Amino acid sequence: MRSALLVLAGVGTLVLPVFLDGEQLGIYVLAGLAAMVTVGLSLLMGQAGQISLGQASFYAIGAYTAGLLAVHDTPPVLGLVAAPVVAGAFATVVGVGVLRLRGHYLAFATLATQLILLSVLSQSAWAGGAIGLQGIPRFSIGSYEFEDDVQYAYLTWAALALVLLVAHNLVRSRPGRGLRALATSEVAAAASGVPVGRYRLAVFALSAAFAGLAGGIYAYYLGYLGPGSFPVLLSVEYVVMAVVGGLGTIAGGVVGAVAITLLVQVLNDVGTRPGMPSSAPTVLAYGVYGLLLVLVVLFLPRGIVPALRRRERS
Repeated sequence: MRSALLVLAGVGTLVLPVFLDGEQLGIYVLAGLAAMVTVGLSLLMGQAGQISLGQASFYAIGAYTAGLLAVHDTPPVLGLVAAPVVAGAFATVVGVGVLRLRGHYLAFATLATQLILLSVLSQSAWAGGAIGLQGIPRFSIGSYEFEDDVQYAYLTWAALALVLLVAHNLVRSRPGRGLRALATSEVAAAASGVPVGRYRLAVFALSAAFAGLAGGIYAYYLGYLGPGSFPVLLSVEYVVMAVVGGLGTIAGGVVGAVAITLLVQVLNDVGTRPGMPSSAPTVLAYGVYGLLLVLVVLFLPRGIVPALRRRERS
């Protein structure tokens, strides 16, 4: 049954963009990008037991890497390849220091990383400053240029398929078992021969690389980047997506990302109606995210996907 559902999901992914209009295609692309980031965050929090409130910073690094290379006439394919590499390298450098922390100290450190990055981007002329980076060309492969959202939809979900494949192989590998042991007890994992520090840093860098890949596609898709495109609320969204879908589960990252992306669109529609204050979308988002986390902890403590799997077994 699970194999049949996977085949059905794959067919639906290929067919659905043909039947969507402009705005719906945009949501479809954003859901795929969010899923890439969330799968990495779900591995980091659920498999390695590390908390990150700054995942949007790696999304931003990937986006700015691809965008800056593109405006300096670098082939888009090279820019897209460089995006996850640079994001992963940045996470490795940062992780050497911040991963010495635990619990809410680590969460605050990753949040501080994003705030520092946004401050640097908003004050740096090479990144466009507060105005942002403009004139990013469309993605192209050789002489073939992506001209409509359908092509970006296929690019996004093809990249997501690659992310899912890498994540699936990691979870089923020996390092994946070591990560699960690490999440349960670092002391016990170390006593069993698991290189705790190296594994923790590796999964932190991998989750950042996933976010960087999503950011690279985002840069080519929009053609514009600004510090305001990567607010702290975006990192909070990714955490909510991972928790709602199911921490540590690959499918949970996709389910949570799609569900929350659709919810974000509803909240934006409500918050931008005539008569609503300009801060309404943000206030609604924080309120609904908080309520949603409370409800999930109370009624679906392990997330949607684990709950469905338990029901299937019973």
